[in-house]
Amino acid sequence: MTLRIAVPNKGSLAESSALMLKEAGYRQRSDMRDLVLIDPDNDVEFYYLRPRDIAVYVGSGELEAGITGRDLLIDSGADASEILELNFGRSTFRFAGPTEAKLGEKDLAGKRIATAYPGLLAGYLKAKNMAADIVRLDGAVESSIRLGVADVIADVVSTGGTLRAAGLSTFGEVLLESEAVLITRNGSANSKTIETLIRRLSGVVIARQYVLVDYDVKSADLESACALTPGIESPTISPLQKSDWNAVRAMVKRSDINRIMDELWAVGARGILVTDIHACRL
Repeated sequence: MTLRIAVPNKGSLAESSALMLKEAGYRQRSDMRDLVLIDPDNDVEFYYLRPRDIAVYVGSGELEAGITGRDLLIDSGADASEILELNFGRSTFRFAGPTEAKLGEKDLAGKRIATAYPGLLAGYLKAKNMAADIVRLDGAVESSIRLGVADVIADVVSTGGTLRAAGLSTFGEVLLESEAVLITRNGSANSKTIETLIRRLSGVVIARQYVLVDYDVKSADLESACALTPGIESPTISPLQKSDWNAVRAMVKRSDINRIMDELWAVGARGILVTDIHACRL
């Protein structure tokens, strides 16, 4: 049975999704106007939809899987849930108000709160047993306070630059930490093609977090070096032609690699090389 997957049709979420799927071995469209792409080699059909609509299609069972934001999934109220974090498109959902007002979460009661995520906000207010008026807008909520339709806003924040430009600042706790996620319909059994999709995307997620480090080290220093590069299971160690020297290979967190290279050098490792990993299965 052909697997039908919903993917974002535009924006940064679409670009990152397409890149990840390519790295996972799936065909992707070359013309951004295409709404459907068939990948016969992998028995998959991709449907390019508005990110906000993807959870609805997946939750209804019309499509078996989809890539969207966690915030959009929760806001939709669709009968779908995330099965894999994809580690891109990170953002937070926060309250914001005029910087000079110095608001706190206790000030929300009775306020008009503008948002493009009414479902997400309503769920939060209900959980907090807090009464407030939700003003539903379709994007660009930063102007709602200045135009007099809201007192505060609740919106997705990436860098906060747009808020600052509008004279706003965040306050209160983070309502939600969001990122791109792979979703399926609640209660549906994963098919073989979905399991393959999960393994491939997981492989890309892990590959982006790690690099391969190779180095040479004397046997007397081997234990100290391996303690710095334990790898996933354990490092690969091979004897060199030169007596009392070993070649070592291990996976290392990308974010730690420069520090680890310095520490390897300090314990006597030489010929230290770092290689990108494009995909893996662990």
